[in-house]
Amino acid sequence: MEKFSFTLEKTDGKARLGKITTAHGEIETPVFMPVGTRASVKTLAPYEVKDIGAEIILGNTYHLYLRPGTSIIKKHGGLHRFMNWGGPILTDSGGFQVFSLGFGAKDKSGKSLVHIKEDGVEFRSHLDGSKHFFTPKSVIQMQKEIGADIMMAFDECAPADASYDYARDAMDRTHRWAKECIDVHKKIKPIYGYEQALFGIVQGVTYKDLRVESAKYISSLDFDGVAIGGLAVGESEKVRNETLDTVEPYLPKDKPRYLMGVGFPQDILNAVERGVDMFDCVLPTRLGRNGTVWTYDGRLNLLNAKHAADLGPIEKGCDCYACQNFSRSYISHLTREGEVLGLRLASLHNLRFMMRFMGDIRKSIKNNEFQVFRKSFIRKFEG
Repeated sequence: MEKFSFTLEKTDGKARLGKITTAHGEIETPVFMPVGTRASVKTLAPYEVKDIGAEIILGNTYHLYLRPGTSIIKKHGGLHRFMNWGGPILTDSGGFQVFSLGFGAKDKSGKSLVHIKEDGVEFRSHLDGSKHFFTPKSVIQMQKEIGADIMMAFDECAPADASYDYARDAMDRTHRWAKECIDVHKKIKPIYGYEQALFGIVQGVTYKDLRVESAKYISSLDFDGVAIGGLAVGESEKVRNETLDTVEPYLPKDKPRYLMGVGFPQDILNAVERGVDMFDCVLPTRLGRNGTVWTYDGRLNLLNAKHAADLGPIEKGCDCYACQNFSRSYISHLTREGEVLGLRLASLHNLRFMMRFMGDIRKSIKNNEFQVFRKSFIRKFEG
């Protein structure tokens, strides 16, 4: 099987065209990864996700650890076989989910659901209140059992409004844990016979000096890629872009760069403009399940009355199954009635929209026309 590698093929300004090679296939970048948090991209079958052009999907260690448990996944021979997905998989470490439990969440006695220690984090499950403890070692072990092609280091994601002192402490812990994750990763052999890559995560909230320090440190370690965490958690678009501008000069040129949790088309364009290669977000499927769809002419709410008698497709020129076979009127009807098919068709369209969108971004970089495409897309999408 192929070893993990990244090839930077071309640049247009800071926008990058590249290719990631994994044991389960190649990924053209910039790429958007559909989210399959609990071993499923909500409402869709794996073959449908493949058919719309997705080359990699994302799973979440926190959720898979709680249910069904990584031991069950291991019995199946890894997550690929468990969910019958033949392409690459990236797993988040679960750090964001664990720490988000502590963002104001309290138990009945008023105590935080999360207790941070130097060697890890104690937390209570959001499912049944049971107590658990995550460490860098346990998180890497879990991801080895899951069998993801790309694993994320365990990090502490501080809230957007964190004080400077809190942000520094969280960043320092993230750095210590990053080094430990690498050490554990090198000691534990792959379970399923193929290489698993490990990405580090840059933290520091929106404090520029912390972000620079974190970017330098994480980039200096022996990671296969570098992620930017702790953004898209409440900060403004302006602040997010400024943070990316601050971080970018210190990221390695020869490794993939991943902005975690970003999925709005405009935000993706802003990040690609600043040298980011990889994205993930639940928005396409979450919006689809609520009757909202994306088109190149903007966002549509299929529950609006004007779509009830519209015989046209969701988007003219779209090649997805929903647009090729059904009208806005029909999908609007299904959504109003709460029919699962309506949720599926809207989700399918939104994910296919994202694949077309990312393909057009890659084409524009290849042709040295990224800025032309970016400005044209935003003008139409927001107009």
